Amino acid sequence: MKTIVLASNNQHKIKEFQKILTGYNILSLKDINYTQEIEENGETFEENSLLKAKTIHNFLKEEHPDYIVIADDSGLCVDSLDGAPGIYSARYAGNHDDASNRAKLQKELLGKKRTAYFNCTIVVYYPDETHKTFVGKTYGTITEDERGKKDFGYDCIFLSKDLNKTFGEATEEEKNSVSHRGRAIEAMLKEL
Repeated sequence: MKTIVLASNNQHKIKEFQKILTGYNILSLKDINYTQEIEENGETFEENSLLKAKTIHNFLKEEHPDYIVIADDSGLCVDSLDGAPGIYSARYAGNHDDASNRAKLQKELLGKKRTAYFNCTIVVYYPDETHKTFVGKTYGTITEDERGKKDFGYDCIFLSKDLNKTFGEATEEEKNSVSHRGRAIEAMLKEL
């Protein structure tokens, strides 16, 4: 069984990848004892994904040169805010607090068009140092009120066009079936 290292310690993300990539041994950063913070200083989702993948590949090179590394960067892009919060979605309000990020977004959207999409860009970095990029998007609008579970990012204010409910109101299966990450993974699976 091939081993894939997911350049993340985000439990939501790891679970999602494990459910979909059942034919692989999936390891997290914690599993490979990678403890440093990877500075995401790229200007696009792809640049950040590639930066993470390359960093982990270099970390593994000597002991596990045959491991595939998968890194992703994702975020919420609001049309009337020129794509913001975008790559800064997790730290939009200056910290990593979901409620603060949502509050800032709501304030900036007052009187503006609320169409938005989630973008997920995945980079698969192979042992021979080649890589491929896969993008998934899911469209919707930002609600004025929070609906459903509030424990993950912008889910409770993102009204999915596909589901006609917020991601916070959707079951995990419903969300995964139309999510940006699910779509990027689907594109990636065809490659793998």
